[in-house]
Amino acid sequence: MSEFTITYSSETILPLIARQVISFAKDQKCKVWLLEGEMGSGKTTLIKSVSKVLGVQQTVQSPTYGLVNEYDYPAGKVYHFDFYRLKHESEALDIGFEEYLSSNELCFIEWPSKIPSFLPSKYLKISITFVGQNQRNIHLSTHEQHS
Repeated sequence: MSEFTITYSSETILPLIARQVISFAKDQKCKVWLLEGEMGSGKTTLIKSVSKVLGVQQTVQSPTYGLVNEYDYPAGKVYHFDFYRLKHESEALDIGFEEYLSSNELCFIEWPSKIPSFLPSKYLKISITFVGQNQRNIHLSTHEQHS
């Protein structure tokens, strides 16, 4: 497992942080990113910044009600999931979640704790926590389960 933590207090440095996260994920060959953090911690904000750095031209927003948004970028597609409103993890199957995961495209998943049975064997976990009033920690760690 590889990991590191970034602490920041201003959203103005998010493009720099986004580049670091992208580089780390690329080095670790992780296309599935699980984003954890309490409501308002900055999960969607980080995804917006990462998407912009990747070259996504569309407006990136939380897919809370539709569960998934799809964006194009020069190297392929980004699938952005928000499972906050799921009542049962099987609802993820209704939108074809397994097909998205097997697409070999980037998948950003907010609230992954709602779908524990469907998580892939390899992923990048991004945990965002508040540190004091104006700071946040972004902790990155890779996970891989061997069969």
